[in-house]
Amino acid sequence: MNTKIVQMREGHIDEVLIQEAGEILKAGGLVAFPTETVYGLGGDALNPLSSKKIYAAKGRPSDNPLIVHIAEFGALAPIVREIPGNAWKLAERFWPGPLTMILYKSDQVPYETTGGLDTVAVRMPGNQIARKLIQAAGGYVAAPSANRSGRPSPTLAKYVAEDLEGRVEMIIDGGDVEIGLESTIIDLTSDRPMVLRPGYITRQDLQDLLPEVEEDSTLMRDDSGQAPKAPGMKYRHYAPKGDLTIVKGTEESVLAYINAQCERKESKKTGVIGTDSTVGRYCADVRKSVGSREDEEAVARELYRILREFDDEDVEVIYTEAFDDSGIGQAIMNRLLKAAGHKIVEVL
Repeated sequence: MNTKIVQMREGHIDEVLIQEAGEILKAGGLVAFPTETVYGLGGDALNPLSSKKIYAAKGRPSDNPLIVHIAEFGALAPIVREIPGNAWKLAERFWPGPLTMILYKSDQVPYETTGGLDTVAVRMPGNQIARKLIQAAGGYVAAPSANRSGRPSPTLAKYVAEDLEGRVEMIIDGGDVEIGLESTIIDLTSDRPMVLRPGYITRQDLQDLLPEVEEDSTLMRDDSGQAPKAPGMKYRHYAPKGDLTIVKGTEESVLAYINAQCERKESKKTGVIGTDSTVGRYCADVRKSVGSREDEEAVARELYRILREFDDEDVEVIYTEAFDDSGIGQAIMNRLLKAAGHKIVEVL
């Protein structure tokens, strides 16, 4: 398959190319496109064959649900059994934006899209290119992140092409994404609203509207053997090719531990993820800073790009500092724990 790669920006959307991409999706093909979180791999959410193509292109387990993307509020009602009051509250505050809600699905949504579940994950992206594409495609686009399953999610189109060129009909290059981490996922089908995946919208943000919001017990630990109810819950995700370890402790103890480990890995190329204040003190072969520890939004934007760069530079062993696990930091640590297969070392 020849993959057509096109460029546009939110302020200069090419309507002709958007319509072409929409026709590809209507015909059952796949289009990768930018959102404000990460790049998505889109297919017709109401076409079971399209969802099967998404799983095949990514090499993704078929019990891992896809998120249905919509472009307007009116598109929600036809694909869910009912819209509870909590969903309206959240939509009014956070849509369009990086929030995915899980609701009971209607018969319009095939089980191939929901991973065999009676629930469906839905979000309305804020990126204008994404929303124009959804409208051109008929209003419902299923889209996980546009990467091979398990790899770091792409925040640049070049990484989409690296993973999926020849597997999809079109890639829309919309430049750098704004946020850099996948959407927050909240389940509204339980007795209490529950966060299943942390993201840019934090539990504290959600509790401003819904004080009873809880968190899934597996957010910051290894997953149970249950079927995943939302993307990213069960399988190893976001992982670079190199072996990643998280190191937690005081600044000096973390520096000492990582440097000692790097010195022992003489036959392997080592890499370290640090911050502006620490990265120059490491002795690894490749050192990368995610910015200031106080600027969590910048850390989130840089994380996946850095993991991909380690792959580009053939780094075999990677160590990263741990980050605060509150606020956006919780989403950062959730992704790092997934990427490391929950391998974390605590040092005094």
